[in-house]
Amino acid sequence: LEGFNVDWLNKYRGQSQAVVRPKTTEQVAAVLRYCNAQRIAVVPQGGNTGLVGGSVAVHDEVVLSMRNMNKVRAYDAVSGIVVCDAGCVLEELDRYVGERGHMMPLDLGAKGSCHIGGNVATNAGGIRLLRYGSLHGAVVGLEAVLADGTVLDSLSTVRKDNTGYDLKQLFIGSEGTLGVITAVSLVAPPRPTAVNVTVLGVTSFDAVQRAFKLARLRCGEVLSAYEFWDASSMRAVLHHQRLRSPLAADYPFYVLVETSGSNKDHDDEKLGALLEELMDQNVVADGALAMDDAQIARMWAMREGIPEALGKTGATYKYDVSLPLPVLYDIVGDIARRLESDGLYAPNSGGGEEYPVRAVCGYGHVGDGNLHLNVVADKFADHVTRVFEPYVYEWVAAHRGSISAEHGVGLMKRDYLHYSKSPAMLDYMKRIKHLFDPNAILNPYKVV
Repeated sequence: LEGFNVDWLNKYRGQSQAVVRPKTTEQVAAVLRYCNAQRIAVVPQGGNTGLVGGSVAVHDEVVLSMRNMNKVRAYDAVSGIVVCDAGCVLEELDRYVGERGHMMPLDLGAKGSCHIGGNVATNAGGIRLLRYGSLHGAVVGLEAVLADGTVLDSLSTVRKDNTGYDLKQLFIGSEGTLGVITAVSLVAPPRPTAVNVTVLGVTSFDAVQRAFKLARLRCGEVLSAYEFWDASSMRAVLHHQRLRSPLAADYPFYVLVETSGSNKDHDDEKLGALLEELMDQNVVADGALAMDDAQIARMWAMREGIPEALGKTGATYKYDVSLPLPVLYDIVGDIARRLESDGLYAPNSGGGEEYPVRAVCGYGHVGDGNLHLNVVADKFADHVTRVFEPYVYEWVAAHRGSISAEHGVGLMKRDYLHYSKSPAMLDYMKRIKHLFDPNAILNPYKVV
């Protein structure tokens, strides 16, 4: 049961003594009907790749694993709409629709393990939100089982349905607290036939923003990703992932730009013109353009390998926040200075007994204002945590941001939700929770 009781970060640990692995929606309904009658708490679990403690037990709740519900139910080659079980792994789904000329509208670092049901339940974002939007738009229908065993079948495959309340939206981002998602139908966009990637070396975060503005102007219809990471993140990923930088020198910031389209010559011309303009205006200091699929994969490996690399560096405190672009990176320096003033961190010290914090890093999705702030320490310790919790959430609230951009709330952020939601909104969230789950058996202690 170890793998079901411990989260990916090895930060949250439950004591569940029972794991149920249904194969059908009817079996899920039977399990929940029984547990509700007996007042037995249940934790729905997909790939268990979450970062906020939302998918593991807090005490001894029953784990409802969706791993055996992993079939594609239907696929329409014309519309690209795929209907599948909640336990389908994202990467396998992408491969399935890819063989048929389409692609999944989201892409995550954990795509090889995460389940589409968990993606929907947490409203996962990822690196392609800039191009394809959030799951609130991509999901056209879903099937969910309520706490009492009632099956809500909204597994529509039509994109327009204006018949009253759109109840499926309540389940997107609800983290298994309102019901267990058992199937989803969503739009898979056409797979691009021409993909280009470039990595840029940038000297300031202001220049990162200026480059983004130009990228949207010059490559708007084919721009599919605009990612950034700082020098600390780059050092970690190059060291632990055994990668080489495509650039000749080191820079304070790095940017990955991806374009995706259907006409290679057209896209090459657009990206080439963008790079020339960025260089001519001294917005970027250097750049490298991928020449083939292997180089594209290596460039993406730098960006996607950062979380794993930081995890190998030490105990990693992860904060997933949304902020206005002009102040997106400011919080990283602010947290570093607070840790320095408390004698817990010295830049480039590498940690140790004198300085328990090894690194303060920032990376993320510029296109949707999503920063991943990471504080890497020798170990998780209260005297370190107190320096930036709840200060991180206070800082985000002061700048009208969100304390959770794409990772969800889970257990980690439940007590800090008031930094992003008003008292009235929290009250109605609790009312909705009570309406759907009056006995509070579904993923207790999470979200609200």
